[in-house]
Amino acid sequence: MNRLKNKIAIVTGGTQGIGKGIAKCFVNEGAKVVITSPTETKGKKAADELGENVIYVKQDVSKEDDWKNVISQTLDKFGGLDIVVNNAGIAPKLVSIDKETLEDWNKVISVDLTGTFLGVKHGMATMAKNGGGSIINISSIEGLIGAPTVGPYNAAKGGVRLLTKSAALDATTNKYNVRVNSVHPGYIDTDIIPEDQKTMYGNLTPMGHIGTPEDIGMLCVYLASDESKFVTGSEFVIDGGVTAE
Repeated sequence: MNRLKNKIAIVTGGTQGIGKGIAKCFVNEGAKVVITSPTETKGKKAADELGENVIYVKQDVSKEDDWKNVISQTLDKFGGLDIVVNNAGIAPKLVSIDKETLEDWNKVISVDLTGTFLGVKHGMATMAKNGGGSIINISSIEGLIGAPTVGPYNAAKGGVRLLTKSAALDATTNKYNVRVNSVHPGYIDTDIIPEDQKTMYGNLTPMGHIGTPEDIGMLCVYLASDESKFVTGSEFVIDGGVTAE
């Protein structure tokens, strides 16, 4: 229950789905957590549900000024920063790449990839001044394998995978004591998967069922904790065996 005792975390997109599951697991292990999203009503409700060690800050992860504000509020409220989970993301419209619009392409890239870049940039800079920490970038199995009709998402999540490795090496080169790793979920029980399709996605998973947000959360607890002190630049696939086939 105390694997993250005295640690302070930011979880983007922490008001629902995988992000909320991660925040819940962090709180259960003793962390103080800042959750962010662009939707204030949902954010405040989630913070109330997660308990007294959680605050909500409104954020568009694609805006650098919003990142500066989140970091500032985290330091003001909790006095430090040990963990950043770049989880916020949006799904693309399902269209063939030859029918993709530049507007929709840029929208996905700005949140799913640029938002992660900004989180890594500002998280690393802050942690480097304060003794180090852990950055966890939530990618996807779609960052490892291609699929039709999700070109922008494949590009963004694949970019997150290699951005993670580059950033990890920047941190070691500069002796920042900051670890950077990526997590690649498979099919997870969130609102992204319609209720009537969950059985179908379970059947596509060798283990026979889809995962839960807490499955991802507990992996993130390990990566956020001192248990993973020798782990950086690595990618962790948690997909019930989908990419093993």
